[in-house]
Amino acid sequence: MKSLTLLEVGDLGGLVAMIIGIIVIISVVVSVVITVIAKLIYESKDNRKFTSRQFWQTMLISLLICGLISGMVCGGMFV
Repeated sequence: MKSLTLLEVGDLGGLVAMIIGIIVIISVVVSVVITVIAKLIYESKDNRKFTSRQFWQTMLISLLICGLISGMVCGGMFV
């Protein structure tokens, strides 16, 4: 028997959009937490300053890593 995806069942596009939105929100929250931890570690040594540019670069790198992990999990690589 052929298995159906969510989009083939019909009119579940809203559910798929909601799942994607939840994944994005969780990724942003996790990235902010990781970036704040990195900032605290960086500033605790030698009174260095964590600039705004470093903050956004760290956030972007963290978001990219979260996206890769999410893609691997949702894509079924671990099945």
